[in-house]
Amino acid sequence: MSRYRGLVTVVAAVGLMTGCVERRFVITTDPPGAVVYQNGQPIGATPADNHFVYYGDYEFTIVKDGYETLKVKQRIPAPWYQWIGLDFFSENVIPWRIEDVRRFHYQLQPQRTARADELLHEAELLRQRGQTLPYSETLRRKPADDAPTPTAAP
Repeated sequence: MSRYRGLVTVVAAVGLMTGCVERRFVITTDPPGAVVYQNGQPIGATPADNHFVYYGDYEFTIVKDGYETLKVKQRIPAPWYQWIGLDFFSENVIPWRIEDVRRFHYQLQPQRTARADELLHEAELLRQRGQTLPYSETLRRKPADDAPTPTAAP
């Protein structure tokens, strides 16, 4: 039994020394201080960072007062050591930690202020387009015509 105690100790020590891959991304913007949402969940103001588990596509929404809201579909490709077959060794066998940090930088555009004459022109175009739509009798009927008449409670 004492023979196996040394073997168990060696296996346990090797098991504790196995590495892993720490994945995270860092998002910066120009100007800084924009709020970043990852798949609809806020992660913080830029420079913002977060951990991720899977490689693939992520959706970021970047919001800052006075600037256009930016929606980005960002692809994070897997590195060579995460390819199928090699990923087992990089996650379980290599005795050190691998840090995979992805950095993304986005330029925010100042919010465009709409001029009154442009808004009026667009409204007129929309009105003309609405007048060309086919007329329907079901739209003309009031909802009150279909509603049952209320009865008094006894």
